[in-house]
Amino acid sequence: MTLRRGHLLTERRHNDSRDLDRLPLARAFALINSQDARIADAVRRAGPAIVRAVRRIERAWRAGGRLIYVGAGTSGRLGVLDAAECPPTFRSDPRMVQGLMAGGWKALRRAVEGAEDDATAGRDAIRRLGVDGRDVVFGIATGGTTPYVHAALAEARARGAGTVFLACVPKRQARADVDIDIRVLTGPEVLTGSTRMKAGLATKMVLNSVSTLAMVRLGKVFENLMVDLNAYACRKLTDRATRIIVALTGRSYDDAAALLRAARGRVKTAVVMHRRNLSREDAERLINRHAGHVRAALESPDRPAARRSAGRRKAASTRRSKRRSRA
Repeated sequence: MTLRRGHLLTERRHNDSRDLDRLPLARAFALINSQDARIADAVRRAGPAIVRAVRRIERAWRAGGRLIYVGAGTSGRLGVLDAAECPPTFRSDPRMVQGLMAGGWKALRRAVEGAEDDATAGRDAIRRLGVDGRDVVFGIATGGTTPYVHAALAEARARGAGTVFLACVPKRQARADVDIDIRVLTGPEVLTGSTRMKAGLATKMVLNSVSTLAMVRLGKVFENLMVDLNAYACRKLTDRATRIIVALTGRSYDDAAALLRAARGRVKTAVVMHRRNLSREDAERLINRHAGHVRAALESPDRPAARRSAGRRKAASTRRSKRRSRA
């Protein structure tokens, strides 16, 4: 059966680009660029729904659940991309954010167009992951109609998972039975129907905001610094981690590098060790006591207790020494 999609906002022709094939190159570029410049405002208008999604994902993570993106084509690739970028940026478990792609991993490199129509594959993918009530499944279908995505969301909902949907068409054009429905109305594409353009840009912006802000809520960020990055993943991140410690402690670059090593590569630990004058073990305990939040660990009134504990250890050591000397 033919799927008629001509009524969708993302499938309509853009009046300003009807002569795209004969525009001078500079004017064609200016047209694309001017359309892209409008996307941030479209994302802003979807802000309330995006914020609700962030809060729901935070709750899932705190309960030990996962964020699972589901999409096809550009939408699927952007979900996989966002998932892949979380571990080095936030030192998150790779299982914490995952991406499901219609057509599987081979579709990341080469289009597998028919895969998006396979609803059974969408349901099966959710089953294989063992999705349950702790998880959030985030479906992405910029045109709003992808069977693979809708089937995955339906299966997730049946299993008690939280469900989020992102589309670039109005709800009246493509409905979704989900907990949180995000609509970023990007309008017709300069190249008609090519949702890898404005709709793809909007998707990247939304996913960046969602994953970043949810990680911030978990304490993965202090001020505007990624204090939970994987410092020894590569030389670039080692340098960034060292510079973060310099910024937060006032130490020299070489001293900050030594402090990072003493903290076993954990920027959070290094900062708390320095600013609270604690051992690595005590700094890690204090951070854990405050659910990973550096600011709370630094502002906590627990420091006197930590000192008393250190004092008790020193006193006990002194008593043992005296007993040995008397013996």
